[in-house]
Amino acid sequence: MELVPLHGWNLSPKQAVALQRELRERLIPRPPPGLKVERVAGADISMSRGEDTAYGGLVVLDAGTLEPVAKVSAAVKLLFPYVPGLLSFRELPVLSEAWARLLVRPDVLIFDGQGTAHPRRFGLACHGGLLFGVPSIGCAKSLLVGGHGPLGAERGSMAEITHAGEVVGMAVRTRDNVLPVYVSPGHMMDLPTAVDLVLRVTSRYREPETTRHAHRLVNEVRRSARAP
Repeated sequence: MELVPLHGWNLSPKQAVALQRELRERLIPRPPPGLKVERVAGADISMSRGEDTAYGGLVVLDAGTLEPVAKVSAAVKLLFPYVPGLLSFRELPVLSEAWARLLVRPDVLIFDGQGTAHPRRFGLACHGGLLFGVPSIGCAKSLLVGGHGPLGAERGSMAEITHAGEVVGMAVRTRDNVLPVYVSPGHMMDLPTAVDLVLRVTSRYREPETTRHAHRLVNEVRRSARAP
């Protein structure tokens, strides 16, 4: 798959923050007209503590059966430090290598991270959606900013995530009586569509199947790379 040229990766954290503020103006806060989701992908990376190589992967699922139709991975040396709020500058160079190897284009890409539920409204899913030119969603396991009120115990219960007086995402219960996930739009996406799609691709577990498949892939690749 092709990438949308945005910028280089040799940046300081201060430059990265400024770039986030610049790039967020390019986000399209709605899905493409007539969006039909037949293939949905998940993205994830894995790394071992103390090592500087990360393993990134993308798995494309059939949106109806939730079975994989394509998977790719890549190993890339990490060059950007871990800085809260700047995760995309650490992870996207890895995922870009995997994306370049992908032959089946997804209609939507779900990231294991934040979209607009981010201090500068430009999390991993926003940055990745722009870079890959695909509608994108952030589905995180924890909050980065903001808070939300109570939500019911049953699947499908939700509560708005607010930060600085703005709705930035939704806490969504994907299974009865389990912790919610935190959904926010990325690029070419709005919040209602993002929530609907996350629920659509989540079945027996808390996390969507896109994330589960991508997580399994990158861990397998990392273990294989380290095996004697």
